[in-house]
Amino acid sequence: MISDVAARMAASLAFLLLSVGAAAAQQASGCTSASAGNPPRDVIRCPGGLLIEAEAAADITIRAPAANAAPTSVALTGRAVLVDLTPPRSFQILTPHAIASVRGTIYAVDVEAGTTAVFVSRGAVRVAARQGPGAVTLGPGEGVDVRPGEPLVVRRWPQERVARLLARFGR
Repeated sequence: MISDVAARMAASLAFLLLSVGAAAAQQASGCTSASAGNPPRDVIRCPGGLLIEAEAAADITIRAPAANAAPTSVALTGRAVLVDLTPPRSFQILTPHAIASVRGTIYAVDVEAGTTAVFVSRGAVRVAARQGPGAVTLGPGEGVDVRPGEPLVVRRWPQERVARLLARFGR
């Protein structure tokens, strides 16, 4: 009887963990995770050719239509992720400020208080503000800073800014 209660409590805790954080959510979507160092990050491989590198402190939830199905989106509420999707297919990063939809293969999304920055390394990504008008499509070397209520302005990012962001993923 006591072991039955303990088993139910463990199952409830496991279900709760599946609904929060990157490490648990990826298992629900058929993904596997490994830790990488220097800098510390989680490397998450998912069905459909999706690779996500998440900073160690990133707050992400991977969403898939069914267990073991290819994920369709990631909710990112803090820190940064680098996405490599080969071959390109429909996929989104949802932040409090922006929606970044894949039109290509490698891009980074960084969330801070009041701002989401999106940078494209290879391919193309469509970025739309969650609040306010407008959407833009970014190409290689381009980025946009999304702030609620402000227009989206595509810029070629300086090499120093690109290097700082990609260094967070050991690149």
